[in-house]
Amino acid sequence: MKRLYVLFFLILLISGVLSPYTRSLVSLPAYQTAVVGEPLGFTLSMPPPLRKHIALEADRPGFLFWPGPASPPLVREPGQCYVHVKLFGVIPLRQVAVSAYPPVRVIPGGQAIGVLLRTQGVIVVGSAPVSSGNQARSPALEAGMHVGDVIIRINGKGVAAEDDVRQAVDAAGRAGQALLFEVKRGSRTLEIRVRPRLCPETGRYRVGLLVRDSAAGVGTMTFYEPRSKIFGALGHVIADADNSQGVEVAGGKIVEATIQAVRPGRRGQPGEKVGIFYGDGGLLGRIVRNTGQGIFGTLEREVTNPLYPQPIPVALVHQVRPGPAEMLTVLHGRKIEKFTIEIVRIKSGVLADGKNLVIRITDRRLLREAGGIVQGMSGSPIVQTGRLVGAVTHVFVNNPTRGYGIPAETMLRACGLLRSVDASGRSWVSLYQEGGIGSNAA
Repeated sequence: MKRLYVLFFLILLISGVLSPYTRSLVSLPAYQTAVVGEPLGFTLSMPPPLRKHIALEADRPGFLFWPGPASPPLVREPGQCYVHVKLFGVIPLRQVAVSAYPPVRVIPGGQAIGVLLRTQGVIVVGSAPVSSGNQARSPALEAGMHVGDVIIRINGKGVAAEDDVRQAVDAAGRAGQALLFEVKRGSRTLEIRVRPRLCPETGRYRVGLLVRDSAAGVGTMTFYEPRSKIFGALGHVIADADNSQGVEVAGGKIVEATIQAVRPGRRGQPGEKVGIFYGDGGLLGRIVRNTGQGIFGTLEREVTNPLYPQPIPVALVHQVRPGPAEMLTVLHGRKIEKFTIEIVRIKSGVLADGKNLVIRITDRRLLREAGGIVQGMSGSPIVQTGRLVGAVTHVFVNNPTRGYGIPAETMLRACGLLRSVDASGRSWVSLYQEGGIGSNAA
């Protein structure tokens, strides 16, 4: 008899877990963003007899307007609170942390831009051994320096350019002295002592390093906010091509770029935009931050998009839907054009790699001329149902017709246009990632 009771209980448990009502309840997010005046992005399906007994309670009075179970709850004011889902007003079913933002509108980009970064310090990108007799040695690498290290100071003096390194090394060598390099390696700061060697070929003292103080490339602007002049571009970090590490920015700018040609992408061989730009002309804006969600800064002059002359709303992640969308980018000269794409999948959660969206190119002309997504399209805005929903970030190397995108919400939060903090000063997104929000985190 006891076994029958256990079996009966297991059948009830499995039936409950597999029921659509239970799945609906469990699928409610632990954390939800929302825009004031718009509905929350979750629905709760319950059996008709219980539906009228479901209650939503917010910690803050007046935060929500909920006419009843047949309609989604509307957010009435910005801020943060917990929303409690209860049965009969007493039995707790679910708790959701909600951050609500005032409506934000931006102008989609699509412009081809030249990106010029000045690094914080000087990056070691390779070795250039010093030949002497039958030997070729790199004193710096022998002393413990690595490719990818960032030289911050030499003998206590700040380093900002390649010439700073060359002059300090040659002067120390002629004085017969060693150099104390202060370098950053990841999150660590190290001190490495190196003695220069005379290079017979140049007549100068060297330490056997190749260094770089800047980075440059072609990309695409994603958006700009007309009142604050804040812009976002690329949708991913600018990394040094020699070591794949993010470049720490001491300064930088974006300038106008002209696309001269597009080299089509093929399976296993990514294509690219071929563009030209001039560092001393066509200045558009100053770069302030180089982050995993893109580069951000402020515009120096007005930028226009003839396809979207007026600002449009920004979609939050839960408002993005699989299906048709459009991408804005430049294939020829400086002309911004629309191309059709499909949003194949939206990955839930807060991802830091710019790959929440999986997209597929459907535009025949874009497939014919570019083969799909190519280098230089990073940052190309994605618009769906009149909202900016994201930006192109990566291409599938083995299938250039498909790629990844970053949600617009993620980029706007990274640049401060969407910001919501708790009493401790930490963002609710950070608390959620740390497991400090909600009792239903997996």
